[in-house]
Amino acid sequence: MFDPSGLPVVAEDQDTHPKVQELRELSLWSEAHVWCSPERHGAMTGLVKTQIDWLPLAPIGGVRPTQGRTLAFMQVCGGSQSFNTVNQLRILGRWMRMITIPNQSSVPKAWSEFDEDGRMKVSLYYHRVVDVMEELMKFTLLTRGCSDYLVDRYSERVETAEDLSARVNLSDATGGTGDDKKDSL
Repeated sequence: MFDPSGLPVVAEDQDTHPKVQELRELSLWSEAHVWCSPERHGAMTGLVKTQIDWLPLAPIGGVRPTQGRTLAFMQVCGGSQSFNTVNQLRILGRWMRMITIPNQSSVPKAWSEFDEDGRMKVSLYYHRVVDVMEELMKFTLLTRGCSDYLVDRYSERVETAEDLSARVNLSDATGGTGDDKKDSL
């Protein structure tokens, strides 16, 4: 689990902050993520979004910290049940090329679903949380060893037109115009 206490607001000069490094290392270490947020004002909290924003889309050392990992979503609500937050989290997970599981959990009136020790009471909502976690484990096991294949993109494998032209255009090396080589290609 990642404790976001002390995580700075996203800024370019904070990449080396210890909490940012901890979050990124945990993401790289993981095979799966569970994103859970309270719903406030009909949306995920800013702190949850900040954590997600610190996980870059671009590779770190050649590895994307989220791509190919399985992902589950949960939310807790202070009042009536809503699915706004899990829907927002699902969009972000897909955008980050994570393997999002179909199931999700939303716990309404969360204040009444936990005992004095902070443990969730056995209820239909508890069963749903267990269902989500079981499904996450199943998808993680099913995709283990093949997630790189599942998220492999043609568009990322092909060279840009400029790269291809630079590699095959021999006119620069021979001093020619390149026109005489078109017929031989």
